[in-house]
Amino acid sequence: MQAFTILLDGVAYGMILFIISVGLTVTMGLMRIVNLAHGAFAMVGGYFATVLTLKGIPFLWSCVAAGLFAGALGALAEMTLYRPLYRKGELQQVLLTIGLCFICISALTLFVGATPLPAIVPAWLDRMVYIGYRDYPLYRLFLIGVGALMALVVWWIMERTLFGAKLRAAVDDPQMARAVGVNVNKLFLFTFVGGCALAGFGAAVGAGIMSLEPFYALRYLVYFLIVVAVGGMGSFRGSLVAALLIGVVDTAGRYLVPQFGGFLLYVLIFSLLLWRPNGLLPPKSAT
Repeated sequence: MQAFTILLDGVAYGMILFIISVGLTVTMGLMRIVNLAHGAFAMVGGYFATVLTLKGIPFLWSCVAAGLFAGALGALAEMTLYRPLYRKGELQQVLLTIGLCFICISALTLFVGATPLPAIVPAWLDRMVYIGYRDYPLYRLFLIGVGALMALVVWWIMERTLFGAKLRAAVDDPQMARAVGVNVNKLFLFTFVGGCALAGFGAAVGAGIMSLEPFYALRYLVYFLIVVAVGGMGSFRGSLVAALLIGVVDTAGRYLVPQFGGFLLYVLIFSLLLWRPNGLLPPKSAT
Protein backbone atom coordinates (compact mmCIF):
# COMPACT_ATOMS: atom_id res chain seq x y z
CA MET A 1 0.00 0.00 0.00
CA GLN A 2 2.98 2.31 0.44
CA ALA A 3 3.47 2.14 -3.33
CA PHE A 4 -0.02 3.53 -3.90
CA THR A 5 0.65 6.36 -1.45
CA ILE A 6 3.88 7.20 -3.27
CA LEU A 7 1.98 7.12 -6.56
CA LEU A 8 -0.66 9.55 -5.28
CA ASP A 9 1.97 11.92 -3.86
CA GLY A 10 3.91 11.78 -7.13
CA VAL A 11 0.82 12.43 -9.25
CA ALA A 12 -0.13 15.44 -7.09
CA TYR A 13 3.39 16.84 -7.47
CA GLY A 14 3.40 16.08 -11.18
CA MET A 15 0.10 17.87 -11.73
CA ILE A 16 1.54 21.07 -10.26
CA LEU A 17 4.60 20.74 -12.47
CA PHE A 18 2.32 20.32 -15.48
CA ILE A 19 0.11 23.34 -14.74
CA ILE A 20 3.17 25.58 -14.39
CA SER A 21 5.24 24.04 -17.19
CA VAL A 22 2.56 23.90 -19.87
CA GLY A 23 2.98 27.64 -20.45
CA LEU A 24 6.70 27.08 -21.02
CA THR A 25 5.78 24.35 -23.49
CA VAL A 26 3.88 27.02 -25.43
CA THR A 27 6.60 29.67 -25.42
CA MET A 28 9.52 27.32 -26.11
CA GLY A 29 7.88 24.62 -28.20
CA LEU A 30 5.40 26.65 -30.25
CA MET A 31 6.46 30.30 -30.09
CA ARG A 32 10.16 29.36 -30.32
CA ILE A 33 11.39 31.63 -27.53
CA VAL A 34 13.69 30.54 -24.72
CA ASN A 35 11.80 31.95 -21.74
CA LEU A 36 13.95 31.29 -18.67
CA ALA A 37 11.87 33.81 -16.72
CA HIS A 38 8.81 31.55 -16.78
CA GLY A 39 9.42 30.51 -13.20
CA ALA A 40 9.51 34.18 -12.18
CA PHE A 41 5.92 34.70 -13.39
CA ALA A 42 4.90 31.61 -11.41
CA MET A 43 6.73 32.87 -8.33
CA VAL A 44 5.15 36.33 -8.47
CA GLY A 45 1.70 34.78 -8.84
CA GLY A 46 2.30 32.51 -5.86
CA TYR A 47 3.44 35.40 -3.68
CA PHE A 48 0.45 37.47 -4.76
CA ALA A 49 -1.97 34.69 -3.80
CA THR A 50 -0.32 34.21 -0.41
CA VAL A 51 -0.57 37.92 0.40
CA LEU A 52 -4.25 37.96 -0.59
CA THR A 53 -4.97 34.85 1.50
CA LEU A 54 -3.24 36.34 4.53
CA LYS A 55 -5.47 39.40 4.13
CA GLY A 56 -8.56 37.23 4.34
CA ILE A 57 -9.38 36.58 0.66
CA PRO A 58 -10.68 32.99 0.14
CA PHE A 59 -8.06 30.54 -1.09
CA LEU A 60 -9.61 29.75 -4.48
CA TRP A 61 -10.27 33.40 -5.28
CA SER A 62 -6.67 34.21 -4.33
CA CYS A 63 -5.40 31.52 -6.73
CA VAL A 64 -7.56 32.86 -9.56
CA ALA A 65 -6.39 36.40 -8.81
CA ALA A 66 -2.79 35.14 -8.88
CA GLY A 67 -3.32 33.77 -12.36
CA LEU A 68 -4.85 37.04 -13.55
CA PHE A 69 -2.03 39.06 -11.98
CA ALA A 70 0.68 36.87 -13.53
CA GLY A 71 -1.14 37.08 -16.87
CA ALA A 72 -1.26 40.88 -16.67
CA LEU A 73 2.46 41.01 -15.96
CA GLY A 74 3.00 38.62 -18.85
CA ALA A 75 1.06 40.92 -21.18
CA LEU A 76 3.20 43.89 -20.17
CA ALA A 77 6.41 41.89 -20.54
CA GLU A 78 5.40 40.43 -23.90
CA MET A 79 4.63 43.81 -25.45
CA THR A 80 7.70 45.59 -24.10
CA LEU A 81 10.44 42.97 -23.69
CA TYR A 82 9.60 39.69 -25.42
CA ARG A 83 8.18 40.86 -28.74
CA PRO A 84 11.52 42.25 -29.97
CA LEU A 85 13.13 38.92 -29.01
CA TYR A 86 11.04 36.87 -31.45
CA ARG A 87 13.45 37.76 -34.24
CA LYS A 88 16.60 37.53 -32.12
CA GLY A 89 18.89 34.59 -31.49
CA GLU A 90 18.70 32.19 -28.58
CA LEU A 91 21.62 33.83 -26.76
CA GLN A 92 19.83 37.18 -26.58
CA GLN A 93 16.67 35.44 -25.38
CA VAL A 94 18.56 33.58 -22.65
CA LEU A 95 20.37 36.69 -21.42
CA LEU A 96 17.28 38.88 -21.23
CA THR A 97 14.98 36.31 -19.66
CA ILE A 98 17.48 35.12 -17.06
CA GLY A 99 18.16 38.77 -16.25
CA LEU A 100 14.44 39.34 -15.76
CA CYS A 101 14.40 36.31 -13.45
CA PHE A 102 17.14 37.79 -11.25
CA ILE A 103 15.35 41.14 -11.16
CA CYS A 104 12.21 39.45 -9.81
CA ILE A 105 14.25 37.55 -7.22
CA SER A 106 15.95 40.74 -6.03
CA ALA A 107 12.68 42.67 -5.90
CA LEU A 108 10.90 39.99 -3.84
CA THR A 109 13.88 39.67 -1.50
CA LEU A 110 13.88 43.44 -0.97
CA PHE A 111 10.15 43.92 -0.39
CA VAL A 112 9.09 40.59 1.14
CA GLY A 113 12.26 39.15 2.66
CA ALA A 114 14.45 36.12 2.09
CA THR A 115 12.53 33.66 4.26
CA PRO A 116 10.07 31.21 2.66
CA LEU A 117 6.40 32.10 2.92
CA PRO A 118 4.09 29.80 4.90
CA ALA A 119 1.85 27.58 2.81
CA ILE A 120 -1.73 28.74 3.30
CA VAL A 121 -4.15 25.84 2.93
CA PRO A 122 -7.81 26.50 3.83
CA ALA A 123 -9.44 24.53 6.62
CA TRP A 124 -11.75 22.70 4.21
CA LEU A 125 -8.67 21.28 2.42
CA ASP A 126 -6.39 20.89 5.42
CA ARG A 127 -7.83 17.58 6.61
CA MET A 128 -7.57 13.87 5.99
CA VAL A 129 -10.00 11.64 4.10
CA TYR A 130 -10.20 7.88 4.10
CA ILE A 131 -9.24 6.34 0.73
CA GLY A 132 -9.91 2.67 1.45
CA TYR A 133 -6.80 1.63 3.35
CA ARG A 134 -5.57 4.78 5.13
CA ASP A 135 -6.26 8.46 5.70
CA TYR A 136 -4.84 10.73 3.04
CA PRO A 137 -4.54 14.54 2.75
CA LEU A 138 -7.52 16.02 0.92
CA TYR A 139 -5.27 18.83 -0.36
CA ARG A 140 -3.24 16.43 -2.49
CA LEU A 141 -6.39 14.85 -3.95
CA PHE A 142 -7.59 18.37 -4.71
CA LEU A 143 -4.34 19.07 -6.62
CA ILE A 144 -4.80 15.93 -8.69
CA GLY A 145 -8.34 16.98 -9.62
CA VAL A 146 -7.33 20.54 -10.49
CA GLY A 147 -4.42 19.32 -12.59
CA ALA A 148 -6.63 16.91 -14.51
CA LEU A 149 -9.16 19.68 -15.17
CA MET A 150 -6.46 22.08 -16.38
CA ALA A 151 -5.01 19.41 -18.66
CA LEU A 152 -8.44 18.82 -20.21
CA VAL A 153 -9.06 22.55 -20.72
CA VAL A 154 -5.65 23.18 -22.31
CA TRP A 155 -6.01 20.16 -24.60
CA TRP A 156 -9.46 21.31 -25.73
CA ILE A 157 -8.30 24.87 -26.43
CA MET A 158 -5.21 23.84 -28.38
CA GLU A 159 -6.63 20.86 -30.26
CA ARG A 160 -10.35 21.57 -30.71
CA THR A 161 -10.71 25.34 -31.14
CA LEU A 162 -10.06 27.84 -33.90
CA PHE A 163 -7.60 29.64 -31.61
CA GLY A 164 -5.38 26.54 -31.38
CA ALA A 165 -5.47 26.04 -35.15
CA LYS A 166 -4.51 29.67 -35.74
CA LEU A 167 -1.66 29.43 -33.25
CA ARG A 168 -0.19 26.35 -34.90
CA ALA A 169 -0.49 28.00 -38.31
CA ALA A 170 1.14 31.21 -37.07
CA VAL A 171 4.06 29.27 -35.60
CA ASP A 172 4.63 27.16 -38.71
CA ASP A 173 4.42 30.06 -41.20
CA PRO A 174 3.76 33.51 -39.70
CA GLN A 175 3.95 35.29 -43.07
CA MET A 176 1.29 33.07 -44.61
CA ALA A 177 -0.85 33.41 -41.48
CA ARG A 178 -0.68 37.20 -41.76
CA ALA A 179 -1.53 36.95 -45.46
CA VAL A 180 -4.82 35.19 -44.68
CA GLY A 181 -5.78 37.74 -42.02
CA VAL A 182 -4.43 36.28 -38.79
CA ASN A 183 -3.17 38.90 -36.33
CA VAL A 184 -0.01 37.06 -35.30
CA ASN A 185 1.13 39.62 -32.72
CA LYS A 186 -2.24 39.54 -30.97
CA LEU A 187 -2.31 35.74 -31.12
CA PHE A 188 1.15 35.45 -29.54
CA LEU A 189 0.18 37.99 -26.89
CA PHE A 190 -2.88 36.00 -25.82
CA THR A 191 -0.88 32.77 -25.84
CA PHE A 192 1.92 34.22 -23.74
CA VAL A 193 -0.56 35.72 -21.28
CA GLY A 194 -2.33 32.37 -20.96
CA GLY A 195 0.95 30.59 -20.22
CA CYS A 196 1.91 33.14 -17.55
CA ALA A 197 -1.57 32.96 -16.01
CA LEU A 198 -1.36 29.17 -15.73
CA ALA A 199 2.09 29.49 -14.15
CA GLY A 200 0.85 31.97 -11.56
CA PHE A 201 -2.22 29.86 -10.78
CA GLY A 202 -0.15 26.68 -10.53
CA ALA A 203 2.36 28.21 -8.13
CA ALA A 204 -0.46 29.57 -5.98
CA VAL A 205 -2.54 26.42 -5.76
CA GLY A 206 0.54 24.19 -5.35
CA ALA A 207 2.36 26.24 -2.71
CA GLY A 208 1.65 23.52 -0.17
CA ILE A 209 3.99 21.21 -2.11
CA MET A 210 6.36 23.60 -3.91
CA SER A 211 7.07 26.13 -1.19
CA LEU A 212 7.41 29.80 -2.10
CA GLU A 213 10.70 31.60 -1.49
CA PRO A 214 12.64 34.25 -3.44
CA PHE A 215 14.77 31.73 -5.35
CA TYR A 216 11.71 29.73 -6.42
CA ALA A 217 12.17 30.88 -10.02
CA LEU A 218 15.65 29.32 -10.22
CA ARG A 219 15.11 26.42 -7.84
CA TYR A 220 12.35 24.87 -9.94
CA LEU A 221 13.37 26.19 -13.36
CA VAL A 222 15.31 23.03 -14.16
CA TYR A 223 12.19 20.94 -13.45
CA PHE A 224 10.10 23.09 -15.79
CA LEU A 225 12.71 22.75 -18.53
CA ILE A 226 12.91 19.00 -17.98
CA VAL A 227 9.15 18.67 -18.42
CA VAL A 228 9.33 20.51 -21.75
CA ALA A 229 12.38 18.59 -23.01
CA VAL A 230 11.32 15.10 -21.89
CA GLY A 231 7.73 15.55 -23.03
CA GLY A 232 8.67 16.96 -26.42
CA MET A 233 8.94 20.59 -27.46
CA GLY A 234 5.43 21.91 -28.05
CA SER A 235 3.67 18.68 -27.05
CA PHE A 236 0.91 19.12 -24.46
CA ARG A 237 0.33 15.40 -24.06
CA GLY A 238 4.07 14.93 -23.72
CA SER A 239 4.29 17.62 -21.05
CA LEU A 240 1.56 15.91 -19.02
CA VAL A 241 3.24 12.50 -19.28
CA ALA A 242 6.66 13.95 -18.47
CA ALA A 243 5.39 15.96 -15.49
CA LEU A 244 3.66 12.90 -14.01
CA LEU A 245 6.71 10.73 -14.63
CA ILE A 246 9.05 13.25 -12.99
CA GLY A 247 6.69 13.74 -10.07
CA VAL A 248 6.37 10.01 -9.38
CA VAL A 249 10.07 9.22 -9.83
CA ASP A 250 11.22 12.17 -7.75
CA THR A 251 8.74 11.34 -4.98
CA ALA A 252 9.64 7.65 -5.01
CA GLY A 253 13.32 8.50 -4.80
CA ARG A 254 12.78 10.75 -1.79
CA TYR A 255 10.70 8.07 -0.04
CA LEU A 256 12.79 4.98 -0.81
CA VAL A 257 16.37 6.18 -1.31
CA PRO A 258 16.48 9.74 0.01
CA GLN A 259 20.26 9.95 -0.22
CA PHE A 260 20.21 9.14 -3.95
CA GLY A 261 16.72 10.34 -4.98
CA GLY A 262 17.77 13.41 -6.96
CA PHE A 263 20.65 11.54 -8.59
CA LEU A 264 18.38 8.74 -9.81
CA LEU A 265 15.95 11.26 -11.29
CA TYR A 266 18.63 12.83 -13.46
CA VAL A 267 19.98 9.45 -14.52
CA LEU A 268 16.48 8.56 -15.72
CA ILE A 269 16.12 11.86 -17.57
CA PHE A 270 19.52 11.45 -19.20
CA SER A 271 18.62 7.95 -20.32
CA LEU A 272 15.23 9.02 -21.68
CA LEU A 273 16.73 11.84 -23.73
CA LEU A 274 19.39 9.51 -25.15
CA TRP A 275 16.62 7.08 -26.14
CA ARG A 276 14.14 9.72 -27.33
CA PRO A 277 16.06 12.95 -28.10
CA ASN A 278 12.89 14.66 -29.38
CA GLY A 279 10.94 13.76 -26.24
CA LEU A 280 8.51 11.02 -25.30
CA LEU A 281 5.58 12.39 -27.33
CA PRO A 282 6.97 15.00 -29.75
CA PRO A 283 4.70 16.87 -32.17
CA LYS A 284 4.35 15.26 -35.58
CA SER A 285 6.52 17.98 -37.13
CA ALA A 286 9.42 16.96 -34.87
CA THR A 287 9.31 13.22 -35.66
